[in-house]
Amino acid sequence: MAKPLVMLGAGGHAAVLAEILLEQKQPLIAVVAPDSIPANSPLAGLKPIASDEQLLSTYSPEEVELVNGLGSIPGNNLRWKLFEFFSAKGYRFASVISPKANLSNYLELAEGVQIMMGAQVQTNASIGKNSIINTGAVVEHDCKIGAHNHIAPGVTLSGGVITGNQVHIGTGASVIQNIQIGEQAVIGAGTTLVRNVPAKQTIIPAASRVLKN
Repeated sequence: MAKPLVMLGAGGHAAVLAEILLEQKQPLIAVVAPDSIPANSPLAGLKPIASDEQLLSTYSPEEVELVNGLGSIPGNNLRWKLFEFFSAKGYRFASVISPKANLSNYLELAEGVQIMMGAQVQTNASIGKNSIINTGAVVEHDCKIGAHNHIAPGVTLSGGVITGNQVHIGTGASVIQNIQIGEQAVIGAGTTLVRNVPAKQTIIPAASRVLKN
């Protein structure tokens, strides 16, 4: 029997995850957030937990699994630090997979993976722990996505792309086949990537130009 679930965070990303879980009738019972939850949020009505410390004193790792509801933006490490903090204390993170995602039957999905509505993940791809494959993203065959990645909405990864840990690929970026992206690299929104990217490098598309007034 599945353990009850506790959501970490109450922002927009957490609300989307909560809606998926509630539609699937998953046992989401509580949310960790310091502020009150808006009445129109899917998180409204769940048991409120004010802090991480209160969570630790309320539920043991044997009683619940966690859902990482923090979003992921470049330069903000809180999402992966939260995952590592609670993992070190023995908690497990549930994966959240939208029923409206299109997934191959031949995948490797690590702990805490989140795959959102409209995403497509093809044969022999693997997704590392705590990674997000966001709305409408395409991860083609044989891609290897590292831990703590964010593949943002509308990204297209062609076959055989390999990413390191803590990589962010921004909205609408396209990556051609067999590209390797080093850990903590950031690929800016709208970039078309045709070469390998070393670790910790940031790539952005060419600046917009006015061709005619």
